[in-house]
Amino acid sequence: MDDLSKSSMKFFSDQQLCFADILLPHEVQARIQVAVLNFLKILSSPDPAISDLPLINRKSSNSRVSEGILTDVSWIFLSHSFCSRSLMKANATKAFIRVWKVMEMCFEFLTQEKRVTQRELFYKLLCDSPHYFSSQLQVNRTIQDVVALLRCSRYSLGIMASSKGLVAGRILLQEPNQEAVDCSACGSSGYAISGDLNLLESLIMKTDARYIVVVEKHAIFQRLAEDHVFNQIPSILLTAKGYPDIATRFLLHRMSRAFPDLPILALVDWNPAGLAILSTYKFGSIGMGLEAYRYACNVKWLGLRGDDLQLIPQQSLAPLKPRDLQIARSLISSTTLQDNYRQELAVMMQSGQRAEIEALYFNGYDYLGKYLAKKIVQANYI
Repeated sequence: MDDLSKSSMKFFSDQQLCFADILLPHEVQARIQVAVLNFLKILSSPDPAISDLPLINRKSSNSRVSEGILTDVSWIFLSHSFCSRSLMKANATKAFIRVWKVMEMCFEFLTQEKRVTQRELFYKLLCDSPHYFSSQLQVNRTIQDVVALLRCSRYSLGIMASSKGLVAGRILLQEPNQEAVDCSACGSSGYAISGDLNLLESLIMKTDARYIVVVEKHAIFQRLAEDHVFNQIPSILLTAKGYPDIATRFLLHRMSRAFPDLPILALVDWNPAGLAILSTYKFGSIGMGLEAYRYACNVKWLGLRGDDLQLIPQQSLAPLKPRDLQIARSLISSTTLQDNYRQELAVMMQSGQRAEIEALYFNGYDYLGKYLAKKIVQANYI
């Protein structure tokens, strides 16, 4: 065990390692054991103390955007700045203990060769440690703390994504030892994306599509799938029903690797939340900055955009909500947003209005497919 400590301890002080490794279960367990050994070593020293837990800082001030040299994909990454969880600070005591509790659970799951969702982990912790875990948000943040401490992916910790994503259109997906699924024959319900990232990594994919269309809303996805828009415009449709989950982002990233010549086009509402959703697909998020490189894709903004407002009646526009303004301020302060996206956001803010994709139905329920076709043929995306 002493050799293990010496060989593995350096990863805690290596400030150049600012991404989450993909590790085997025994490697994750080794890092957890090193954390315990470091804690006990300081606690049992001649000058005993309770050591803080050094975490990569997940604030916007510590984030940067990686510009690919040999690729057109950019992503958020976290720089060499640390924060800590401390037992000695009154406002951080519970957060400190939560990190150890989650690491204990992860070690147990990995020993049993099991995987759990974040929701399952929450209920387990709620039953075992109700004084420290009272909400799902606390569990989610603590998982991010553990990733930032051990610098390994959450999937390596044994935590699965709870996927809500769907795929439809011109793609065949085949799981190992299973029949291939033709996603064009799945109807408006689509093919449900698994939360098992290993399974998604092993999918055999075949397509004759020319585009991938990422759709913000489930209802719009259903309309496009029901109208077989993917036959009019040879395409793959994908949705996460709002803000994208890890599994949906991972599968989109896999598609981008498997079919690098297919443009990825996003159809979102014309509001700050729609732009935030697009940016999450495109760059990743600061909260998951250590893993963003695994999910980022070169997504282009197809619509809705400011030049589409001429297609929408004035009465269908709605005023920006306080939540919209909060998201807009966050986007403006971000270093990830490119200039033409900032210009679109500025137009939103100046107009004080927002528009939903459904407003295009003013031109008829079959208009959405025509709208997509025209925009794509004209390469009207940014």
